[in-house]
Amino acid sequence: MSNSQAPATLDPDTLDVERSVRERYSNGAQEREAALCCPVDYDTRYLEIIPQEVLERDYGCGDPSSYVRPGETVLDLGSGGGKICFIAAQIVGPEGRVIGVDMNDDMLELARGNAPKVAEALGYDNVQFHRGRIQDLALDLDRVETWLKANPVNDALSLSTFEDFTEQLRRKNTLIPDNSVDIVVSNCVLNLVRESDKPQLIQEIHRVLKPGGRIALSDIVSDEVVPEVLRADATLWSGCISGAFHEKELLSELENTGFLGIALDKWESEPWQTVEGIEFRSVTVTAVKGQARPCLEANQALIYKGPWKWVEDDDGHVLRRGERVAVCDRTFDQLTGEPYGDSVIGIEPRVAIPQDQRVLFDCERSTSRAPRESKGSDYAATTETAEDCCGVSTPEDTGESCC
Repeated sequence: MSNSQAPATLDPDTLDVERSVRERYSNGAQEREAALCCPVDYDTRYLEIIPQEVLERDYGCGDPSSYVRPGETVLDLGSGGGKICFIAAQIVGPEGRVIGVDMNDDMLELARGNAPKVAEALGYDNVQFHRGRIQDLALDLDRVETWLKANPVNDALSLSTFEDFTEQLRRKNTLIPDNSVDIVVSNCVLNLVRESDKPQLIQEIHRVLKPGGRIALSDIVSDEVVPEVLRADATLWSGCISGAFHEKELLSELENTGFLGIALDKWESEPWQTVEGIEFRSVTVTAVKGQARPCLEANQALIYKGPWKWVEDDDGHVLRRGERVAVCDRTFDQLTGEPYGDSVIGIEPRVAIPQDQRVLFDCERSTSRAPRESKGSDYAATTETAEDCCGVSTPEDTGESCC
């Protein structure tokens, strides 16, 4: 696609996004289309066992698999031909699990057809591919199709029966259950979802993640809001252009949904495409789903290392450089873990408060923590000798102090 290509002028309300995307990616499953992907450097050791036809029909803009860890349950949204799933399968190992979700029949056929080959090469089978919409991860479209073959919809009554069936299916046979996934990854597919479905998409990602679970979303974002005339162009939409999140909008949607520690972990300085002066570039966004538990007092404190004078976290806690700030046990655990841990010093009390003795902590306050609160009011230790004051004994004949 040429950068100077003039988009067709259509009515945005009449554009069938799903059909446009389905048709283009069905063609891409049969024959490689270079315009659908950005150059990405993958770890070559994970590519050796993946069939060539999968590698050739991979359409992405980043490598979210690099954020996966051994033993995890991984969900890949818009898994396509299965490349990211097959890489993740090797990383998580036989104790882990990988789930791919895609709505394109041809891409699913490609992925499912090659899954046994990858499993044989690995010596274990830990990958499943499901048909579903990534903005509705509760509904199993394979089950829907089976039901429709036996119960065709041809009038208002049968439509009502079908709607009842899908609602029951979401509740009783949820495709991806609540709080069941360690990490959600995606590679250049969020932009393919209809604009009106994007908030639900982010909510679904949050729903399926375990507390403390993570996301690594590689996608195309725009530096300016995409005008309606471009959003109405089917070719630009299926080509990962028109449906791109504005770079700030994606972060805002994640924040509004309750994600924490949101970061632009990768941001390509050179745009992938430029259309009418608007730059479209690849980014990888990471974030964490917070822990849903009460805030309890455990006499813990955090010291922000710097370099900023102060910072504010997603829950409104203000950490001033070098100051001991009182926090609840939940915030302490959260901010001493990823992705914040390298920026703070966590101070535990000398005598831990048992879990059943902790009282509610008022997280609305942001106050200093006196050192005696952590050390104990009766703490009166004195270092008696200088011999090992720094943890290192100094030979007496040198006459030197270690401190």
